[in-house]
Amino acid sequence: MTLSGRFVALLALGVIPVVLFGDTLTRAVAVLGLWLLAMALLGGLDLLLAASPRALLLERVLPSRVRLGETVTSQLFVTNTGRRHLHAVIRDAWQPSAGAGNNRSAVSIPPGERRRVAIALTPFRRGERRVGQVTARARGPLGLWNRQATLSAPGTIRVLPPFHSRKHLPSRIQRLKELDGRTHVMVRGPGTEFDSLREYVRGDDVRSIDWRATARRNDVMVRTWRPERDRRVVILIDTGRTSAVRIDNEPRLDTAFESSLLLAALAAPAGDRVDFLAFDRRVRGRVAGAKGAALLSQMVDTMALIEPELIEMDWAAVPAQVRSITSQHALVVLITSIDAAGASTGLLSVLPQLTGRHTVVVASVTDPIAAAAVEERATRSEVYRAAAAERAMLDVARVSAAIRRLGAEVVTGAPADLPPALADRYILLKATGRL
Repeated sequence: MTLSGRFVALLALGVIPVVLFGDTLTRAVAVLGLWLLAMALLGGLDLLLAASPRALLLERVLPSRVRLGETVTSQLFVTNTGRRHLHAVIRDAWQPSAGAGNNRSAVSIPPGERRRVAIALTPFRRGERRVGQVTARARGPLGLWNRQATLSAPGTIRVLPPFHSRKHLPSRIQRLKELDGRTHVMVRGPGTEFDSLREYVRGDDVRSIDWRATARRNDVMVRTWRPERDRRVVILIDTGRTSAVRIDNEPRLDTAFESSLLLAALAAPAGDRVDFLAFDRRVRGRVAGAKGAALLSQMVDTMALIEPELIEMDWAAVPAQVRSITSQHALVVLITSIDAAGASTGLLSVLPQLTGRHTVVVASVTDPIAAAAVEERATRSEVYRAAAAERAMLDVARVSAAIRRLGAEVVTGAPADLPPALADRYILLKATGRL
């Protein structure tokens, strides 16, 4: 039971009869007591006439998935199984991160009928957003006292990564098609996998002449090549403590997800097999063996539930994790942080084991605020800030140089720039036959 504002206002109005008729203390107490008794009787009568909220039958309809930042509708169907007309306020108790906004709705339901309560959800965090209960507050005909009950109506919606970088996908796929020779280009891209034979034309590389075919056909024949297909791409994301750092109002882990999704969406149409692994000291998420549309679907489902872990990354276990995925030559993409020399010691120690067998690319997000701070030196505080930013950038450059000396590639960029930069490096590796 709850009290309404109208009941409180009526209680306050009891001051009037007390002032008018309570000329003595005894009479004032008696008038006040009669007023309170009258209000209690009215409230009790109102409560007795109110419909019971426990007679409600709830049914929830939710979309199974939604991308982060998008808006979906949560539908709650409320059926009045009681004998009285229900006038109530329904509160749908979603988690705050589900972005429910105003989750209170007024309903009026005659006996035996059903009404729909719709709430717009705009989640602002990945993962499982849950709702467990619904609170119904039914008011009586006088609007003085309310009957309230909390009912169970569980529901779950999975919030997926937004994949904003998909806007870069069409242009990169076009470049891959040109590289593969499936569209008309002025210069055919180089490759390492034999494609076909054709007659020599002026300007062809003489090193591509096939002398045996030339002898058989009595005409100069050249070999054409295409980038190798059906290669392995292993994407490993560091989910340790450094992945929780927010850069440009986005966690490093979310930028890693964007980069992984764009790379997978690019590599799959190119004919390569993509495996995804999220790891720190144990496997937090894994996608293996998926192809086509199922690949991205499984990746975003897996990523939705992964959160940064406040522990150090176990780099010594990474080579074994890669070997468990493939023993063949592969492109191994490590998405981690390289902004501190001390924190990158573990990464540098295992790179020789990986680069000896695989082509390795280390991708890391950089802070655009640090790059901007280097140029601002008008005040003393800005000078100190510029010095700290310069030191951070030098640390990144020093670790990057050490990674290159160990035979791996390095790709860095701001959160908005890292996904297309990693995709461009993949295309470059395909073009040069290093994948």
